[in-house]
Amino acid sequence: YPLFIIPAAEAVARGEADFGIVLGGSGNGEAIAANKVKGIRCALGWSDETAELARRHNNANVLSIGQRMISFEIAQKLVEIFLSTPFDGGRHAARVGELDRYEAGLPMGGAAV
Repeated sequence: YPLFIIPAAEAVARGEADFGIVLGGSGNGEAIAANKVKGIRCALGWSDETAELARRHNNANVLSIGQRMISFEIAQKLVEIFLSTPFDGGRHAARVGELDRYEAGLPMGGAAV
């Protein structure tokens, strides 16, 4: 799956797509692979709430779904929720900023997380 997931994540990182959806058996390995790409925040989605909070609180730009874990109908709903939910910003922006700083090799800290 890295041969498919990493190019998808790279397309999001390059700005060719705003978001990505990656699929696999459990979704775990796919999320790990996507998160290896600089600029990607991939979240594992298995419920309405995880898909919503991935965007609202974590500003995730890729959603990973495990086809063995949920039905096709639930997966469709998760994709709709993920793509239509905005990032809340506010207190969550500081935490996402810390992740961005770490990824850039800059020291973390100083912001309320």
